[in-house]
Amino acid sequence: MNRIPDSWRPRAVRISSAPENLAGLSPLLDDARSAVGDVPALLELAKTAAETAPNPGEGRTAFLWEILASVTAVDVAAGRAIEPHLDASAILAQAAGHAAVEGWECPDFDGVHFDGAWGVFAAEAAGLRLEAKPADGCFLLQGSKPWCSLAAQLDHAVVTAHLDDIGRAAFAVDLHAPGVSFADPEWTSRGLREIPSGTVHFDAVPAVPLGDAGWYYRRPGFAWGGMGVAACWLGGAVAVARGFKESLAEAADGGREPDQLALAHLGEIDRTLTALAGYLARTAAEIDAGGLSGAGAWSEALRVRGNVATAVERIQTLVSQNLGPGPLAFDPVYGKRMADLALYIRQYHGMRDDAQLGALTLKGDHPW
Repeated sequence: MNRIPDSWRPRAVRISSAPENLAGLSPLLDDARSAVGDVPALLELAKTAAETAPNPGEGRTAFLWEILASVTAVDVAAGRAIEPHLDASAILAQAAGHAAVEGWECPDFDGVHFDGAWGVFAAEAAGLRLEAKPADGCFLLQGSKPWCSLAAQLDHAVVTAHLDDIGRAAFAVDLHAPGVSFADPEWTSRGLREIPSGTVHFDAVPAVPLGDAGWYYRRPGFAWGGMGVAACWLGGAVAVARGFKESLAEAADGGREPDQLALAHLGEIDRTLTALAGYLARTAAEIDAGGLSGAGAWSEALRVRGNVATAVERIQTLVSQNLGPGPLAFDPVYGKRMADLALYIRQYHGMRDDAQLGALTLKGDHPW
Protein backbone atom coordinates (compact mmCIF):
# COMPACT_ATOMS: atom_id res chain seq x y z
CA MET A 1 0.00 0.00 0.00
CA ASN A 2 1.38 3.42 -0.94
CA ARG A 3 1.97 5.68 2.01
CA ILE A 4 1.79 9.44 2.32
CA PRO A 5 5.28 10.94 1.89
CA ASP A 6 7.12 11.57 5.16
CA SER A 7 7.75 15.15 4.08
CA TRP A 8 4.02 15.88 4.07
CA ARG A 9 2.92 17.31 7.43
CA PRO A 10 -0.71 16.61 8.39
CA ARG A 11 -2.85 19.65 9.13
CA ALA A 12 -6.09 19.78 11.06
CA VAL A 13 -9.34 20.81 9.40
CA ARG A 14 -10.89 23.76 11.22
CA ILE A 15 -14.64 24.08 11.64
CA SER A 16 -14.83 26.44 14.60
CA SER A 17 -12.13 25.64 17.16
CA ALA A 18 -9.32 28.03 18.00
CA PRO A 19 -6.01 27.12 16.32
CA GLU A 20 -4.38 26.34 19.67
CA ASN A 21 -7.05 23.71 20.38
CA LEU A 22 -6.56 22.12 16.98
CA ALA A 23 -2.81 21.96 17.59
CA GLY A 24 -3.49 19.21 20.10
CA LEU A 25 -4.57 16.94 17.23
CA SER A 26 -1.05 16.80 15.79
CA PRO A 27 -0.02 13.51 17.47
CA LEU A 28 -3.22 11.81 16.31
CA LEU A 29 -2.72 13.06 12.76
CA ASP A 30 0.91 11.94 12.75
CA ASP A 31 -0.26 8.50 13.83
CA ALA A 32 -2.87 8.53 11.07
CA ARG A 33 -0.18 9.26 8.50
CA SER A 34 1.92 6.36 9.80
CA ALA A 35 -1.07 3.99 9.77
CA VAL A 36 -2.07 4.47 6.11
CA GLY A 37 -2.83 1.07 4.60
CA ASP A 38 -2.30 -0.78 7.91
CA VAL A 39 -5.71 -1.92 9.20
CA PRO A 40 -4.60 -3.05 12.70
CA ALA A 41 -2.86 0.30 13.12
CA LEU A 42 -5.99 2.11 11.92
CA LEU A 43 -8.09 0.30 14.51
CA GLU A 44 -5.58 1.20 17.20
CA LEU A 45 -5.89 4.78 15.96
CA ALA A 46 -9.67 4.54 16.41
CA LYS A 47 -9.27 3.40 20.00
CA THR A 48 -6.79 6.19 20.68
CA ALA A 49 -9.14 8.79 19.21
CA ALA A 50 -12.01 7.52 21.36
CA GLU A 51 -10.03 8.20 24.53
CA THR A 52 -10.32 11.95 24.08
CA ALA A 53 -13.03 12.52 21.46
CA PRO A 54 -16.26 14.04 22.81
CA ASN A 55 -19.66 12.54 22.04
CA PRO A 56 -22.05 14.62 19.92
CA GLY A 57 -24.48 16.78 21.82
CA GLU A 58 -22.27 17.09 24.89
CA GLY A 59 -20.98 20.60 24.19
CA ARG A 60 -18.05 19.92 21.84
CA THR A 61 -19.72 18.53 18.73
CA ALA A 62 -17.71 20.76 16.39
CA PHE A 63 -14.46 19.44 17.86
CA LEU A 64 -15.63 15.86 17.33
CA TRP A 65 -16.30 16.70 13.69
CA GLU A 66 -12.89 18.37 13.42
CA ILE A 67 -11.27 15.14 14.61
CA LEU A 68 -13.17 13.16 11.98
CA ALA A 69 -12.49 15.67 9.20
CA SER A 70 -8.82 16.05 10.11
CA VAL A 71 -8.08 12.33 10.16
CA THR A 72 -9.92 11.88 6.86
CA ALA A 73 -7.89 14.71 5.35
CA VAL A 74 -4.77 12.67 6.13
CA ASP A 75 -6.26 9.51 4.59
CA VAL A 76 -9.87 8.83 3.66
CA ALA A 77 -9.68 5.19 4.74
CA ALA A 78 -8.37 6.27 8.15
CA GLY A 79 -11.42 8.44 8.64
CA ARG A 80 -13.63 5.59 7.44
CA ALA A 81 -12.05 3.33 10.07
CA ILE A 82 -12.36 5.61 13.10
CA GLU A 83 -15.85 7.03 12.46
CA PRO A 84 -17.83 3.85 13.29
CA HIS A 85 -15.80 3.27 16.46
CA LEU A 86 -16.55 6.78 17.71
CA ASP A 87 -20.19 6.40 16.68
CA ALA A 88 -20.46 3.15 18.64
CA SER A 89 -18.98 4.89 21.68
CA ALA A 90 -21.66 7.57 21.42
CA ILE A 91 -24.46 5.03 20.92
CA LEU A 92 -23.46 3.11 24.07
CA ALA A 93 -23.36 6.35 26.04
CA GLN A 94 -26.76 7.39 24.71
CA ALA A 95 -28.25 3.97 25.56
CA ALA A 96 -27.29 4.25 29.21
CA GLY A 97 -30.40 4.87 31.27
CA HIS A 98 -32.85 4.04 28.46
CA ALA A 99 -35.28 1.20 28.98
CA ALA A 100 -34.27 -1.90 27.05
CA VAL A 101 -36.54 -4.20 25.11
CA GLU A 102 -39.38 -5.43 27.28
CA GLY A 103 -38.77 -8.89 28.67
CA TRP A 104 -34.99 -8.65 28.82
CA GLU A 105 -33.78 -10.09 32.13
CA CYS A 106 -30.35 -11.55 31.41
CA PRO A 107 -29.11 -12.45 34.90
CA ASP A 108 -25.41 -12.32 34.03
CA PHE A 109 -25.41 -8.87 32.40
CA ASP A 110 -23.23 -6.36 34.24
CA GLY A 111 -22.91 -3.64 31.61
CA VAL A 112 -21.44 -3.27 28.16
CA HIS A 113 -17.70 -2.76 28.36
CA PHE A 114 -16.20 -0.59 25.67
CA ASP A 115 -13.12 -2.70 24.99
CA GLY A 116 -11.48 -3.39 21.65
CA ALA A 117 -12.49 -2.06 18.26
CA TRP A 118 -16.17 -1.53 17.45
CA GLY A 119 -18.28 -1.22 14.33
CA VAL A 120 -21.87 -0.17 13.65
CA PHE A 121 -23.87 -2.44 11.34
CA ALA A 122 -27.32 -1.08 10.49
CA ALA A 123 -27.65 -1.68 6.74
CA GLU A 124 -30.33 -3.85 5.16
CA ALA A 125 -30.29 -5.71 1.85
CA ALA A 126 -32.77 -7.75 -0.16
CA GLY A 127 -32.64 -11.43 0.70
CA LEU A 128 -30.81 -10.91 4.00
CA ARG A 129 -32.44 -10.53 7.39
CA LEU A 130 -31.12 -10.48 10.93
CA GLU A 131 -33.60 -11.31 13.69
CA ALA A 132 -33.38 -11.06 17.47
CA LYS A 133 -35.05 -14.05 19.13
CA PRO A 134 -36.05 -13.98 22.82
CA ALA A 135 -34.48 -16.84 24.78
CA ASP A 136 -34.80 -17.24 28.56
CA GLY A 137 -35.07 -13.51 29.10
CA CYS A 138 -32.16 -12.76 26.78
CA PHE A 139 -31.83 -12.35 23.02
CA LEU A 140 -30.09 -14.42 20.36
CA LEU A 141 -29.22 -13.06 16.93
CA GLN A 142 -30.13 -15.26 13.99
CA GLY A 143 -29.57 -14.47 10.32
CA SER A 144 -27.28 -12.29 8.23
CA LYS A 145 -26.23 -8.65 8.15
CA PRO A 146 -24.82 -6.98 5.00
CA TRP A 147 -22.29 -4.18 4.56
CA CYS A 148 -20.31 -4.92 7.71
CA SER A 149 -17.05 -3.04 7.22
CA LEU A 150 -13.93 -4.67 8.69
CA ALA A 151 -16.14 -7.09 10.62
CA ALA A 152 -13.58 -9.92 10.76
CA GLN A 153 -11.02 -7.58 12.33
CA LEU A 154 -13.31 -5.96 14.91
CA ASP A 155 -14.06 -7.07 18.45
CA HIS A 156 -17.63 -5.84 18.96
CA ALA A 157 -20.40 -4.14 17.04
CA VAL A 158 -23.68 -2.33 17.46
CA VAL A 159 -26.08 -4.11 15.12
CA THR A 160 -29.74 -3.61 14.30
CA ALA A 161 -32.02 -6.64 14.15
CA HIS A 162 -35.72 -7.29 13.60
CA LEU A 163 -37.89 -8.03 16.62
CA ASP A 164 -40.78 -10.11 15.29
CA ASP A 165 -43.33 -7.59 13.99
CA ILE A 166 -42.59 -4.68 16.31
CA GLY A 167 -39.68 -3.15 14.40
CA ARG A 168 -35.92 -3.09 14.69
CA ALA A 169 -33.81 -2.68 17.79
CA ALA A 170 -30.10 -2.15 18.40
CA PHE A 171 -27.91 -4.71 20.12
CA ALA A 172 -24.31 -4.90 21.28
CA VAL A 173 -22.64 -8.11 20.17
CA ASP A 174 -19.27 -9.80 20.63
CA LEU A 175 -17.92 -10.60 17.17
CA HIS A 176 -15.67 -13.30 18.64
CA ALA A 177 -18.63 -15.20 20.06
CA PRO A 178 -19.44 -18.74 18.85
CA GLY A 179 -21.94 -18.61 16.02
CA VAL A 180 -20.46 -15.55 14.30
CA SER A 181 -19.00 -16.15 10.84
CA PHE A 182 -17.78 -13.85 8.11
CA ALA A 183 -18.42 -14.24 4.39
CA ASP A 184 -15.60 -13.34 2.04
CA PRO A 185 -16.61 -9.85 0.82
CA GLU A 186 -14.86 -10.39 -2.54
CA TRP A 187 -14.03 -6.69 -2.42
CA THR A 188 -12.98 -5.58 -5.92
CA SER A 189 -13.24 -1.84 -5.41
CA ARG A 190 -10.23 0.39 -6.05
CA GLY A 191 -11.61 2.73 -3.41
CA LEU A 192 -11.28 1.93 0.32
CA ARG A 193 -9.43 -1.26 -0.55
CA GLU A 194 -8.35 -1.75 3.08
CA ILE A 195 -11.94 -1.31 4.38
CA PRO A 196 -13.85 -4.22 2.79
CA SER A 197 -17.54 -4.55 3.63
CA GLY A 198 -19.03 -8.04 3.65
CA THR A 199 -21.84 -10.08 5.16
CA VAL A 200 -21.76 -11.40 8.71
CA HIS A 201 -23.76 -14.50 9.66
CA PHE A 202 -25.13 -14.97 13.17
CA ASP A 203 -26.28 -18.35 14.47
CA ALA A 204 -27.85 -18.09 17.94
CA VAL A 205 -25.38 -15.39 19.07
CA PRO A 206 -26.14 -13.71 22.44
CA ALA A 207 -26.71 -9.96 22.21
CA VAL A 208 -27.35 -7.13 24.66
CA PRO A 209 -30.25 -4.82 23.71
CA LEU A 210 -29.60 -1.09 23.54
CA GLY A 211 -32.84 0.76 24.14
CA ASP A 212 -36.25 -0.53 23.10
CA ALA A 213 -37.60 -1.28 19.63
CA GLY A 214 -37.09 1.74 17.40
CA TRP A 215 -34.90 3.61 19.89
CA TYR A 216 -31.84 3.43 17.64
CA TYR A 217 -33.62 5.42 14.94
CA ARG A 218 -35.67 7.71 17.21
CA ARG A 219 -32.74 9.07 19.18
CA PRO A 220 -31.32 12.39 17.95
CA GLY A 221 -27.90 10.76 17.98
CA PHE A 222 -28.88 8.85 14.84
CA ALA A 223 -29.03 12.14 12.94
CA TRP A 224 -25.94 13.48 14.68
CA GLY A 225 -23.98 10.40 13.67
CA GLY A 226 -25.06 10.88 10.06
CA MET A 227 -23.67 14.39 10.20
CA GLY A 228 -20.41 13.03 11.60
CA VAL A 229 -20.02 10.96 8.43
CA ALA A 230 -20.49 14.17 6.43
CA ALA A 231 -17.67 15.73 8.46
CA CYS A 232 -15.45 12.90 7.21
CA TRP A 233 -16.51 13.66 3.62
CA LEU A 234 -15.62 17.31 4.22
CA GLY A 235 -12.15 16.29 5.38
CA GLY A 236 -11.63 14.31 2.21
CA ALA A 237 -12.68 17.29 0.11
CA VAL A 238 -10.29 19.55 2.03
CA ALA A 239 -7.44 17.15 1.23
CA VAL A 240 -8.34 17.23 -2.48
CA ALA A 241 -8.47 21.03 -2.39
CA ARG A 242 -5.16 21.34 -0.56
CA GLY A 243 -3.50 19.08 -3.08
CA PHE A 244 -4.90 21.13 -5.95
CA LYS A 245 -3.69 24.39 -4.45
CA GLU A 246 -0.23 22.94 -3.86
CA SER A 247 -0.01 21.64 -7.42
CA LEU A 248 -0.84 25.12 -8.78
CA ALA A 249 1.74 26.70 -6.47
CA GLU A 250 4.43 24.22 -7.56
CA ALA A 251 3.64 24.90 -11.21
CA ALA A 252 3.92 28.64 -10.60
CA ASP A 253 7.27 28.15 -8.89
CA GLY A 254 8.39 26.34 -12.03
CA GLY A 255 7.34 29.24 -14.24
CA ARG A 256 3.90 28.03 -15.29
CA GLU A 257 1.34 30.41 -13.82
CA PRO A 258 -2.22 29.08 -13.42
CA ASP A 259 -4.64 30.37 -16.02
CA GLN A 260 -7.91 32.13 -15.26
CA LEU A 261 -9.88 28.90 -15.40
CA ALA A 262 -7.70 27.22 -12.79
CA LEU A 263 -7.91 30.29 -10.55
CA ALA A 264 -11.68 30.48 -10.96
CA HIS A 265 -12.02 26.84 -9.95
CA LEU A 266 -9.73 27.34 -6.96
CA GLY A 267 -11.85 30.33 -5.95
CA GLU A 268 -15.05 28.29 -6.22
CA ILE A 269 -13.50 25.54 -4.13
CA ASP A 270 -12.45 28.08 -1.50
CA ARG A 271 -15.89 29.61 -1.08
CA THR A 272 -17.55 26.20 -1.11
CA LEU A 273 -15.36 24.79 1.66
CA THR A 274 -15.59 28.01 3.68
CA ALA A 275 -19.38 27.95 3.47
CA LEU A 276 -19.53 24.27 4.45
CA ALA A 277 -17.28 24.80 7.48
CA GLY A 278 -19.49 27.68 8.61
CA TYR A 279 -22.61 25.57 8.11
CA LEU A 280 -21.21 22.69 10.15
CA ALA A 281 -20.07 25.10 12.88
CA ARG A 282 -23.58 26.55 13.20
CA THR A 283 -25.17 23.10 13.13
CA ALA A 284 -22.81 21.77 15.81
CA ALA A 285 -23.57 24.77 18.01
CA GLU A 286 -27.29 24.18 17.59
CA ILE A 287 -26.90 20.52 18.53
CA ASP A 288 -24.99 21.46 21.67
CA ALA A 289 -27.66 24.04 22.56
CA GLY A 290 -30.36 21.38 22.40
CA GLY A 291 -31.98 22.76 19.25
CA LEU A 292 -31.63 19.57 17.18
CA SER A 293 -32.83 16.96 19.62
CA GLY A 294 -36.34 16.49 18.24
CA ALA A 295 -38.13 15.70 15.02
CA GLY A 296 -36.17 18.23 12.98
CA ALA A 297 -32.82 16.54 13.60
CA TRP A 298 -33.10 14.12 10.68
CA SER A 299 -34.16 16.86 8.26
CA GLU A 300 -31.05 18.80 9.19
CA ALA A 301 -28.92 15.68 8.80
CA LEU A 302 -30.27 15.22 5.27
CA ARG A 303 -29.43 18.86 4.46
CA VAL A 304 -25.91 18.57 5.87
CA ARG A 305 -25.18 15.28 4.14
CA GLY A 306 -26.65 16.43 0.83
CA ASN A 307 -24.79 19.74 0.81
CA VAL A 308 -21.46 18.17 1.73
CA ALA A 309 -21.76 15.24 -0.68
CA THR A 310 -22.73 17.51 -3.57
CA ALA A 311 -19.81 19.80 -2.79
CA VAL A 312 -17.38 16.87 -2.61
CA GLU A 313 -18.41 15.65 -6.05
CA ARG A 314 -18.13 19.16 -7.47
CA ILE A 315 -14.67 19.67 -5.98
CA GLN A 316 -13.47 16.30 -7.27
CA THR A 317 -14.75 17.17 -10.75
CA LEU A 318 -13.10 20.60 -10.81
CA VAL A 319 -9.75 19.27 -9.60
CA SER A 320 -9.79 16.26 -11.90
CA GLN A 321 -10.59 18.39 -14.93
CA ASN A 322 -7.81 20.84 -14.10
CA LEU A 323 -5.09 18.32 -13.31
CA GLY A 324 -5.98 15.88 -16.06
CA PRO A 325 -5.04 12.19 -16.20
CA GLY A 326 -1.46 12.54 -14.99
CA PRO A 327 -1.95 12.35 -11.21
CA LEU A 328 -4.65 9.70 -11.53
CA ALA A 329 -2.18 7.56 -13.45
CA PHE A 330 1.07 8.29 -11.59
CA ASP A 331 0.38 9.87 -8.16
CA PRO A 332 -0.55 7.07 -5.73
CA VAL A 333 -1.66 9.38 -2.92
CA TYR A 334 -3.91 11.44 -5.18
CA GLY A 335 -5.32 8.38 -6.93
CA LYS A 336 -6.09 6.63 -3.65
CA ARG A 337 -7.72 9.71 -2.19
CA MET A 338 -9.96 10.26 -5.20
CA ALA A 339 -11.03 6.60 -5.36
CA ASP A 340 -11.58 6.31 -1.60
CA LEU A 341 -13.64 9.49 -1.45
CA ALA A 342 -15.75 8.64 -4.50
CA LEU A 343 -16.82 5.37 -2.86
CA TYR A 344 -17.26 6.84 0.64
CA ILE A 345 -19.74 9.52 -0.45
CA ARG A 346 -21.94 6.87 -2.02
CA GLN A 347 -23.31 6.43 1.48
CA TYR A 348 -25.30 9.48 0.43
CA HIS A 349 -28.23 8.33 -1.66
CA GLY A 350 -28.58 11.39 -3.87
CA MET A 351 -32.08 12.10 -5.11
CA ARG A 352 -33.59 9.42 -2.86
CA ASP A 353 -32.35 11.34 0.18
CA ASP A 354 -33.60 14.57 -1.38
CA ALA A 355 -36.99 12.93 -1.89
CA GLN A 356 -37.04 12.00 1.79
CA LEU A 357 -36.14 15.58 2.68
CA GLY A 358 -38.80 16.86 0.30
CA ALA A 359 -41.46 14.76 2.03
CA LEU A 360 -40.44 16.23 5.39
CA THR A 361 -40.42 19.72 3.89
CA LEU A 362 -43.93 19.20 2.53
CA LYS A 363 -45.08 18.49 6.08
CA GLY A 364 -43.65 21.84 7.16
CA ASP A 365 -40.31 20.71 8.56
CA HIS A 366 -38.10 23.47 7.15
CA PRO A 367 -36.49 26.70 8.40
CA TRP A 368 -37.69 29.04 5.62
